[in-house]
This record gives sequence, structure tokens and C-alpha cells, in this order.
Amino acid sequence: MSTSTYRVTGMTCGHCVSAVTEEISALPGVTDVAVDLVKGGTSTVTVTSDAGLDESAVAGAVDEAGYALAGPRDLPLA
Repeated sequence: MSTSTYRVTGMTCGHCVSAVTEEISALPGVTDVAVDLVKGGTSTVTVTSDAGLDESAVAGAVDEAGYALAGPRDLPLA
């Protein structure tokens, strides 16, 4: 089992959570998706899978749902 955490921008509601969860869940090997919604901010998406996932596949699934993985400029300054 592998667990990875991603940051997703643009999500604002439960429908957003459902769309992202559905698209990521469709990736081969994914067994669980948990979203910590931050309305209008950067949400955290934790993905559990049988093996490690290619980040570009996750980015594609998030894009298909209408959102984007957060880039370095979206992260808070240390």
C-alpha cells in the first residue's frame, strides 16, 4: 500500500469533492481518496493505492474534474 498527499486548488463545495474523488478513484490501483476541503483555498487530497501513483496521472484526473494540483507558488511561505 502507498499513501500520497496532493494539494488541489479551486475546490469550493461538496460537488467539487465528489468530482475530484470520482476521477482519482478511477485510476488503476486506487483504493481510497480522502479530501480535506478548504473552500476557495488549497485543499488536501490523500490517495491510498496498491502501489505508488504517477503524479502526472493524478494531475490529469484532477484536471478532468476541473481543478488543478497546487504549484509551489500556491503553498504558504515558510
